[in-house]
Amino acid sequence: MRVAAVQLNSTADKDRNLAIAERLVRAVASDGADLVALPEKWNLLGAPDELRAGAESLDGETLDAAASWARSLGIAILAGSITERPADGDRLFNTSVLIDPAGEPIAAYRKIHMFDVDVGGVAYRESEVERPGEEIVTASLEARGEEVEVGLTVCYDLRFPELYRILALRGARLLCVPSAFTATTGRAHWEPLLRARAIENQAFVLAPGQFGAAPPRYESWGHSMIVDPWGRILAEAPEGEGFVCGDLDLREQERIRAELPALANRRPQAYRWPERIGAPG
Repeated sequence: MRVAAVQLNSTADKDRNLAIAERLVRAVASDGADLVALPEKWNLLGAPDELRAGAESLDGETLDAAASWARSLGIAILAGSITERPADGDRLFNTSVLIDPAGEPIAAYRKIHMFDVDVGGVAYRESEVERPGEEIVTASLEARGEEVEVGLTVCYDLRFPELYRILALRGARLLCVPSAFTATTGRAHWEPLLRARAIENQAFVLAPGQFGAAPPRYESWGHSMIVDPWGRILAEAPEGEGFVCGDLDLREQERIRAELPALANRRPQAYRWPERIGAPG
């Protein structure tokens, strides 16, 4: 299975972002990719008021466009994430959608962990605009005669290994992490966290990212990456707009899991909460 991570510098201009994404998706398809992953908030990245104004339903123009690209090119697309306006009109979601080669959305994941932090002298309060999702999501994707279970996550989720362990135990062999990682945290943690999630779950990791200036006053790290189940970096994007591709050797993954059966060697009976760990306080 051949996968690709697209790296963008999205802005508050949705038409611009969609045009650039389409151009790169078409270029990736010509390079033989079966699955193309776009980064977090690829269609619109902006200030809170711009995110609210540009939020869409899952049948809106952005995902309609991505579905049409998938259908016309015969490839699967991970539509990174968009700011979703739910039917109930409450706070928005940060939502990732997996679209199959027929242009059908087969899974939607709403980011569980909100990025409410203070790093590099900057305060980030994602929960002021969006609310967390509650559902852990996997989906089965067919490519070149193989059925591959895909686990969906978004950006800050990367810091919560329990989410990825659950995805792996549900059968995920490919973990997707569309992101807009900050330059401060990305410089220190992006690569080690991606490799750790790959190694501990013996899974491939596909992590497309935003790079460069991120409105209203942030900076995204970029360095979109594809990592194999042994923690080897198969591809890493240089600075700037573009994409990287990698071939996922599923037989090699099976060999790793058979020879070093860490998932099978788990002892969940020893991990009980709170009896073994102790309640807080």
